[in-house]
Amino acid sequence: MHNTRYAPSGMVCSVDHLASAAGAAVLDRGGSAADAAIAVNAVLAVTAPHMCGLGGDLFALVYEPPGRDGGSGTVRALNASGRAGSGADPDGLRAEGHERMPHLHDIRSVPVPGCVDGWAALHARYGRLPLADLLAPAVRLARDGFPASPLMVPGARVAAQRPGGGDFTAARAPGDRVSRPGVARALRAVGVAGRDGFYLGEFGAGLLELGAGEYTRDDLAAPAADWVDPLRVRAFGHDVWSMPPNSQGYLLLMALGIADGLELPASPAHPSWAHLLAEAARVSGHDRLSVLHEDAKDLLAPEEIARRRALIDPAARLRLRAPAEPGDTTHLCVVDGDGMGVSLIQSNASGFGSMLFEPRTGINLHNRGIGFSLRPGHPAEYGPGRRPPHTLTPALITRPDGALRSVLGTMGGDAQPQILLQVIARLLRHGEEPGPAVAAPRWRLGTGGTGFDTWDAPDDTVVDVEEGAPWTNGLAALGHPVSARPYGSMFGHAHVIDVRPGGMLAGAADPRSLVGAAIGR
Repeated sequence: MHNTRYAPSGMVCSVDHLASAAGAAVLDRGGSAADAAIAVNAVLAVTAPHMCGLGGDLFALVYEPPGRDGGSGTVRALNASGRAGSGADPDGLRAEGHERMPHLHDIRSVPVPGCVDGWAALHARYGRLPLADLLAPAVRLARDGFPASPLMVPGARVAAQRPGGGDFTAARAPGDRVSRPGVARALRAVGVAGRDGFYLGEFGAGLLELGAGEYTRDDLAAPAADWVDPLRVRAFGHDVWSMPPNSQGYLLLMALGIADGLELPASPAHPSWAHLLAEAARVSGHDRLSVLHEDAKDLLAPEEIARRRALIDPAARLRLRAPAEPGDTTHLCVVDGDGMGVSLIQSNASGFGSMLFEPRTGINLHNRGIGFSLRPGHPAEYGPGRRPPHTLTPALITRPDGALRSVLGTMGGDAQPQILLQVIARLLRHGEEPGPAVAAPRWRLGTGGTGFDTWDAPDDTVVDVEEGAPWTNGLAALGHPVSARPYGSMFGHAHVIDVRPGGMLAGAADPRSLVGAAIGR
């Protein structure tokens, strides 16, 4: 499927057609792109617990169109990633023999979820319609039931066996009706009382109970969302924007900056295209575990981008013996009739997250704390009030005159910057339409592990090549270990809305999501 959808005055793309429809309805009622994004995310928090939810984190990029007096638009960045609780104790984990954060079934890998704080911040700044109205479609689906998606069912079978996961016992096959009454209550509480209705209400009480000292009430009372300065790099004649640390957004921008100075083949079908982009991703990310933390600065210095570009050999895979010297997730995007664009990404980390469920509402909790280090003195060491390094990488593209070009993003754990690198190169370097750019086969750097361990041993990474891609033999000849993989979700769910000169919109939802939709108005 290579379908590109077109629309004259508004568009919504997401991984679920029910969510996209909710966002399109908000635009029809005069809501802003931010309003629609909240409505879409709220539905996804109900119908896609295998990717996102109220128990996860959120990042967003917002394009504010120029005012009536003209000028350029403005890009804003929202970091709604939660912080570790006041009871965070790295020495305790090390004393138990842990060398890295527990991946599943451990509350210590659950920072306070930031999703609802992100909605509150977006709505406070850009909302036009009442928050309760935006959440109403999600409340109805949670209360009355929704069809289980094909991608949710396998994880739901496991989740149903966990304490608090009883909502998912009904999800035996795609299309089975699943209801989540506790999530409906939590959403109604947010609609009535805002963020305090969630963090200081039923959900917060249950989280304190489950945490057993990991969190305090003050941890839950402190809003997790911050407006921060986005990062930007010039590539392929455009400005590409992403999130600053604690996000790994710099990896996408660094790889694009590197690729912009390489001689990419004219066709993406050439093996050198995949080789050069994969090498750009590798030289960008091989020291990620050492340099990424919430206070990291100056990661995109032009001289550093040039230095890393010079390491790349067009004819052979680079050996990366040492660091450089001096998921699951869902993405959605919206553009409204006024030209505002939102690129929003929201996540549980891996699948249903930690496989822990807040006991009163049944909301599954993320495991973003796996991004923390347990090495004493590491700048990303697990500790009270700290944010972990994050894989979430929303993206937004503006033209040289400052006008909005695209909003886009993807799921994919460590591979998110690699997936977006390929999609953006297809859009900007090769002029592809959103549909073909999103549907085209991809590569990703893999280890066969959790999807969050790519950079543990950078020279051991394998280039996973998606079914239908033309590069397998050529990459192997250039020295890359290559693994053929089936076409599907392990290569992400990317969504794009492209804004054409004159305002016409072109968008595409990833066919890998099976039930995704780009809906225009």
